[in-house]
Amino acid sequence: MTDQITHDGLLQLTEETASQLFEQGKEKVVWALLQLSALARQKAAGTDAIDPATPSAMIAPYLKTPGKKRKAKPGRKAGHEGARRAGPPSIDRCEEHRLERCPICGEPVRPCKKAKPRRRYVEDIQQTQAETTEHLLHPSYCPRCKKNVEPVVTDALPRATIGNRTLALTSWLHYGLGNSVSQVVSVLNSLFHFPISDGGLCDMWRRLADILRPWHDQIAAQAKDSAVLNADETGWRVNGKTHWLWCFTNPTLTCYHIDPSRSSEVLKQFFGEMYHGTLVTDFLPAYNRVVAGHRQACLTHLLREIKKVSKDDFRAEWTAFAKHLKRLIKDALRLDARADYDAPDFIRKRARLHKRLDGVIARGSINPNAKRLVKRLKRYREALLRFLHDPAVPPDNNRAEREIRPAVIARKNSFHNMSDRGAQTQATLMSVYRTLKLRGHDPIETIRDALACHIAGGKLPPLPKPAASKLPHAPP
Repeated sequence: MTDQITHDGLLQLTEETASQLFEQGKEKVVWALLQLSALARQKAAGTDAIDPATPSAMIAPYLKTPGKKRKAKPGRKAGHEGARRAGPPSIDRCEEHRLERCPICGEPVRPCKKAKPRRRYVEDIQQTQAETTEHLLHPSYCPRCKKNVEPVVTDALPRATIGNRTLALTSWLHYGLGNSVSQVVSVLNSLFHFPISDGGLCDMWRRLADILRPWHDQIAAQAKDSAVLNADETGWRVNGKTHWLWCFTNPTLTCYHIDPSRSSEVLKQFFGEMYHGTLVTDFLPAYNRVVAGHRQACLTHLLREIKKVSKDDFRAEWTAFAKHLKRLIKDALRLDARADYDAPDFIRKRARLHKRLDGVIARGSINPNAKRLVKRLKRYREALLRFLHDPAVPPDNNRAEREIRPAVIARKNSFHNMSDRGAQTQATLMSVYRTLKLRGHDPIETIRDALACHIAGGKLPPLPKPAASKLPHAPP
């Protein structure tokens, strides 16, 4: 009977209902008292009961419980060698400082005979001034084309008065680091004494995105061909309407896509119907329709779900179910840490974990929360332990969540996009700058050189490959 009693029903508990609970034994009475205690705590905190199935993104921040404090102190552990900033590679200027009087008492002082001067290095950025270059283009006559021709200036886009380095710097500050347009304009005005308007800057960024679109297409194509790919999505706004920002990433690239839909049709359009690698995601059903290869569901999401439900559900059925499922997941994670996938002992333990998972599914439960999770386990059975079969597959979707975080910061600072073209510019330049960062390339110099190449020959150079230090290492 207690399965049908809601939180509101407990708040309006009648004498008849209380008697029925008492007749069912000590366990039901304890459950009811714990539920009333939880409701009292929520009421004291000014919050309402939240359905455990509600996604975290749909819960107001003030309704969420505060996070735990940091357990360990920041920094290296005691006894470990400390870390500090490396010394300067070269000295540009040297200054000598001598005292004539003691700074404490004011008496005259004399030089120390044996003590050597102490060296102190100070690195600072001096005042930077914008540089204006006048280009004199001498025309020449081509007898074959029968017209006058001029040399090509590769320092700026055609009909632009802003140089390529400034264009790369400002777009990186906005799309790569998440600074707002007004903040970028303030940096130009204050630091570089470079006056520019918000509209003029945004127009130059749109032109840059049109030029770098082939790089975005190359990033998307490489994402589709990757053996393992992480994917995630978050809310976005375009011209005041709800859209979704999709993120597809692996260790060497990140591709963003903004679309008004969150359905599987977006994924089919991106992947070209089906994806044949291993896709690592959360439990969004839309991903189920595009995976022709394998799928790994995020176990961290599953552990969070168990923890969230356990805060409100103290019934014995749920407690037993949660204990078995949580122990199974943690045993799988401990086994994955050994990373000896071909050892007979590893294969035997992996097979045992699959049997334990089947046992949890077959066991079932009368608890509604356990029923909901059993249904999810049945649907994603093959996707829960895929990471134990492939060392390149992670057990969680942490990579996609880390890569979508810069977009969330940019969303808070810039208040989304005002047009579809602005959204397309956002997705293109964010993809380029995040990919260059993952591949270990300087974003400003790389974009500046690519623009010079495009202006000179009308064609972009190939997308830079990962630097040697950023290449993924083979597993031992």
